[in-house]
Amino acid sequence: MPSISVVINTLNEEKNIERAIKSIGWADEIVIVDDGSTDKTLEIISGVRNPKLKVYKHKGSGYVEPSRNFALNKASGDWILLLDADEEILNTLAEELKKITSKVEQITFVNIPRKNIIFNKWVQNSFWWPDYNIRFFKKGTVKWSNKIHSKPQTEGIGLDLAVEEGLAIVHHNYDSISQFISRTDRYTSVQAKELIDQGYKFSWPDLIYKPLSEFSSRFFSNRGFKDGVHGLTLSLLQAFSFLIVYIKVWEAEKFKEQTIEFSEIKEISKNSAKEISYWLKYSNLSTQPFKRFVQKISNRLS
Repeated sequence: MPSISVVINTLNEEKNIERAIKSIGWADEIVIVDDGSTDKTLEIISGVRNPKLKVYKHKGSGYVEPSRNFALNKASGDWILLLDADEEILNTLAEELKKITSKVEQITFVNIPRKNIIFNKWVQNSFWWPDYNIRFFKKGTVKWSNKIHSKPQTEGIGLDLAVEEGLAIVHHNYDSISQFISRTDRYTSVQAKELIDQGYKFSWPDLIYKPLSEFSSRFFSNRGFKDGVHGLTLSLLQAFSFLIVYIKVWEAEKFKEQTIEFSEIKEISKNSAKEISYWLKYSNLSTQPFKRFVQKISNRLS
């Protein structure tokens, strides 16, 4: 049977790493690359007695993509399973992956659904489920660019696993608001720089349009409201992260002043009201109190 290596990048993951390692004891090789942890992550890893475990250090960049290819090059297995430190693999998924390596010769990479646990809840809407990620592949057929949250480059034929809880990677995502805000500060700095490098120039209406579009997409189009307060909160937080990205672009331009005309505000308010009204109608929300609440906001904007 082909060998399987599991690759994990770590950065201050003392709360998660032991759980992740325990879930992959079946692997032929475990490669961990630490990106400069200052907590007890390395101490915990060193306490794991597993001859299949190999640990390397790499200078981190605050996000995982730049060191991911370095980690992949350290793996020697025929197949590689890429795992984040805050994730774990269920036995049902492990058995399915083993079957793929021995029975499906033409497949070179596998798209695996991911079960995101956020604020103590499995979030199943607003892009959080099935949240497919290419995480299992033949060595040398998948690689990442250095851009944050970039999609991998693939070779060959892919396979999407069924949208089933038992075939999903369990992702213990945000467990506190502070954690979300901390990551947001780190990620948005990178995203703002990427916008600037692409030639984007700050325009103050984007402070309204971009977050509103993100919120509408998650909460209405992708049914975030079905996750209740969790869905509403996460949609607002994602919109907030978009706001921060564009404010940081403005910051990079030395907070250059831009005049705001009342006519512009009126036009933006009108367009925003139209967008909310459209999504309210499109989503066909059945909860009347919530429907009245959103309609009230739309009426005030118009």
